[in-house]
Amino acid sequence: MQPLQWERRPDGLRAPAIVCAFKGWNDAGDAASTAVQFVGTSLGATRFASIDPEEFYDFQSTRPQVRVDAQGVREITWPVVEVYEARVPRAPRDLVLIVGHEPSYRWRTFCQLVVDLAEALGAQLVVSLGSLLADVAHTRPIAVTGIASDRSLVERLDVMSSSYEGPTGIVGALQAACTRADLPAASLWAAVPHYIASAPNPKAALALVRKLEGLVGVTVDASELEQATLDYERQVNLAVQSDPDVQAFVERLERAADEEEQPFDPTDLPSGDRIASEFQRFLRQRGDV
Repeated sequence: MQPLQWERRPDGLRAPAIVCAFKGWNDAGDAASTAVQFVGTSLGATRFASIDPEEFYDFQSTRPQVRVDAQGVREITWPVVEVYEARVPRAPRDLVLIVGHEPSYRWRTFCQLVVDLAEALGAQLVVSLGSLLADVAHTRPIAVTGIASDRSLVERLDVMSSSYEGPTGIVGALQAACTRADLPAASLWAAVPHYIASAPNPKAALALVRKLEGLVGVTVDASELEQATLDYERQVNLAVQSDPDVQAFVERLERAADEEEQPFDPTDLPSGDRIASEFQRFLRQRGDV
């Protein structure tokens, strides 16, 4: 069985750009996967292919889900990577959206599948989205950094260039594979406050959507995501205000951002793990998780 399973071949895609995100290590606060899923829902995207999980996933790490249908029959849903098309008649291009869990195995083979898909569809650009944990305050605008395969794309990104060195995920591997294949590619990364890493972060998702719009020339109605961002900020503010130590920690992050300081020594402040634990406790008490 071929890993790339075509359900149908989309015809007539106009200068398509592939946009992808993968749940897991590359997806702090679920921001990247939420952004791609939101764009797909907003544009009425339809699935036309998938990547079979058998060769790429450790099912003890990314477990399939068992569900019972209306007739009482138990079904297993496997962690498949799904591929969608989104036609955008009033935009200069259409989109191909790829979303799923980060694969466990054979990253080079997986990335080559995406490159082959891009070439088969005549894609002019591949954009990967990611989100990472950082020492940033939730009260400040989301910082988005990026990398690109060539200088013209770097100029179009309109974000700070990433200078990160260290361990990478499937997003970094895919960026490298596209560059080797001479396929224009860019990667956008949103910074998520580390002290609320376990909570979904619509604010970071919204920041990625807005940067993506400028890069690919496609706009979406983001009012629903904007409302989710307001709700998120209200909940986090209440949680922070309920604990003076947490509030002091956030204020220190704010001052560091305002003064463009180097990362500070947090030994006199509560740990990120403690803050995350307190935040989750607060939400449980409110019934939000």
